[in-house]
Amino acid sequence: MLSSFERNILKPFTIISRSVHSQYLITKENNGTREITLNHEKTKNSLSLAMMENLITAINENKNDTSLRAIILSANGNVFSAGHNLKELQTSTGTDQHKLIFNKATELMKSIILSPVPVIAKVNGFATAAGCQLVATCDIIICSNKSKFSTPGANFGIFCSTPGIAIGRSVPKSKAMYMLLTGEPITAQEAYESGLVTKVVPADKLDEEVNRIVEQIKHKSRCVIALGKEFFYKQINLNTLDAYRLGEDIMVQNINSNDGQEGIQSFVEKRKAIWSHK
Repeated sequence: MLSSFERNILKPFTIISRSVHSQYLITKENNGTREITLNHEKTKNSLSLAMMENLITAINENKNDTSLRAIILSANGNVFSAGHNLKELQTSTGTDQHKLIFNKATELMKSIILSPVPVIAKVNGFATAAGCQLVATCDIIICSNKSKFSTPGANFGIFCSTPGIAIGRSVPKSKAMYMLLTGEPITAQEAYESGLVTKVVPADKLDEEVNRIVEQIKHKSRCVIALGKEFFYKQINLNTLDAYRLGEDIMVQNINSNDGQEGIQSFVEKRKAIWSHK
């Protein structure tokens, strides 16, 4: 007779599938993957205040549910996102509104960084200004070979200062300054060579590649991935010695967690690990 523990292991995996449409987004969740698709083509998926509020909600929804394993950000149309909606940044809307918009943009970027699961950008088009910032903030960026990236704000009298924060932490200084000072777009291949994106694939292989990466992530312990992601963003701005001191503590914490010990035991016993994800 099987124990309750064995029955829990052997019971079929429940696939949770749902789809939610709004004026700005299409959110689909299936088998632990949440895909959030920007769907406001008439504004080139601009990051209006309403769009950003919708994105924050979609990213944060049930984020501590252990069945959620990865989030994909994608977009409909040939523009991933054109950045902020400049109509909202006119003098007539007022300084307080402008402050609210950039505060909301920061909140959006923080929601990606603080998400316990990896956030993967799936780009098949043009990502400009704050749209490029959104892409650069994601943990992994997979783009099609027809994608382009730019920070053209200076062309319109608004230097891409906040997009430059994310881009300047992703690419070498000279490449970041080229993008920021000239506004010229860079190709998908240039973005890959400079470190802005993780991988470039043909457009017809984009879904396949993103799904392959998600499946690789799903084979890992969720809590270990969450711990590692949180540590990575904490240590990256520390000096090397402080980073190592923090890393020592995190490694000890990881090793003594349930899934840390399960991973060690499965390696010793030459078997597949059974993760608790807790």
